[in-house]
Amino acid sequence: MIYLFYGNNQFSIDNEIKKIIKENKIEEIDKVKYDLEQTNISNILDDALTTSLFENKKLIIVENSYIFTGVNSKKEIDHNIDYLNTYLNSPSTDTILIFITNNEKIDERKKITKSIKKNYIIKEFNNNNSNEYIMNYNIDKETFNYLKNYVGNDNYVIENELKKITLYKNDNSKITKEDINKISSKNIDIDLFSFIDKIIMKNKKEALLIYNELKKYNEEPIKLIVMVANQIRIMYQSKELLKRGYTEKNISETLNIHPYRVKLAIEKSYTYDSKILLDYLKKLADMDENIKKGLIDKYSAFELFIITM
Repeated sequence: MIYLFYGNNQFSIDNEIKKIIKENKIEEIDKVKYDLEQTNISNILDDALTTSLFENKKLIIVENSYIFTGVNSKKEIDHNIDYLNTYLNSPSTDTILIFITNNEKIDERKKITKSIKKNYIIKEFNNNNSNEYIMNYNIDKETFNYLKNYVGNDNYVIENELKKITLYKNDNSKITKEDINKISSKNIDIDLFSFIDKIIMKNKKEALLIYNELKKYNEEPIKLIVMVANQIRIMYQSKELLKRGYTEKNISETLNIHPYRVKLAIEKSYTYDSKILLDYLKKLADMDENIKKGLIDKYSAFELFIITM
């Protein structure tokens, strides 16, 4: 059997593979993993055609299977697609072959993708469906979204937090926001990005509230200074390049950052004059230097910067 799994939900992909292993009674010794960015497809298919040492069913998992997408690899590996097409027409009955790509889409125009779709199994695993969790745990959609905002989008973390809350409650009663606040571990990275956003939008009250929370977790002001400076620098550069007639795409390529970050930076920069952005960058650079020299208190200096923006 041949499978093609695609999508950004690695947790669900791993669960699907576990089911296949259980259903086919695959032993650990008969599992092999490859990476298409490191191994030529010809070598993988040669292995697929080789009988298992103990004549059991063999499982081959092929990660980073970008050949089924519209994305090219940075690694220069010349994959023999003709050999793959030949194998798809006559695969080994003793080997289960699973291709995995974490791209959100596959290229269904490709011959190899069409072949798998017609004769084998393609499954999508994208992070856009909360029903799987809502069905397995006593939690409503609103509370589930609250949990995601609290702990982050990592499916492993979400699953572990749901298990932890269920064990703590020791019954099947509905999971509430109070349970999440009481039991779950908050994802500080979410607070960090929210914090930067509040500073840029001059929402001083909420920025200071988050800042006090971050201090409890011993977040270093130097790290926060760098993050704020990076955001302001992108805003300034995008604003200036836009004035010179650059498109968002041109700016993205020039600064080597994602187009969506450029779009957000441009939107946020409208409320700022370029001179003010440069002034903020200078203040942050001076603050960073004075903190490292021990001339000022790092916590109060950064707090003062937020207040005086």
